[in-house]
Amino acid sequence: MEQSKIREYARGLYDAHGDKAEAEAAHRAVECEKAGDESGAEDWRAIRAAIREIRGPHES
Repeated sequence: MEQSKIREYARGLYDAHGDKAEAEAAHRAVECEKAGDESGAEDWRAIRAAIREIRGPHES
């Protein structure tokens, strides 16, 4: 997934779920791993990292 799309998904997830967005992204990554979708899992891990950046160090 392109970096711009990752940031877009991260922002949307953060706007929708607030502080729970990072946990949601982690959950989706695990679900992709269980389904054998390593590419999808990598995307969700990248989205999780982007959410962490959005939140900033004071909320991590």
